[in-house]
Amino acid sequence: MSPLMIFLTVIYVVFCLFLIAVVLLQSGKSAGLGAISGGMDTFLSKNKAKTWDVRLAKITKWVAVAFMALTLVLVLFL
Repeated sequence: MSPLMIFLTVIYVVFCLFLIAVVLLQSGKSAGLGAISGGMDTFLSKNKAKTWDVRLAKITKWVAVAFMALTLVLVLFL
C-alpha cells in the first residue's frame, strides 16, 4: 500500500467517525413536542436550538458529500 492510500484511509476513518458523531448530535423531529419536555421552553431557547440544529444539518450535508467523494476516490484507486 502506498503512503497516499494509507493517508486517504486514515482521513476516511476520521470522516466516518465525524459523520457518526454529527448525526447522533442532531435532535429528532419529535424533540420538544411533548407536554413535559417542550412545554417549558422559552422563545429564546427555541431559537437557539433551531440555529444549532440548522448548523448541524449543514455540517452533516457537507461531511456526507466529502465522505461520498472520498469513497469514490478510494474505490477508483484501490
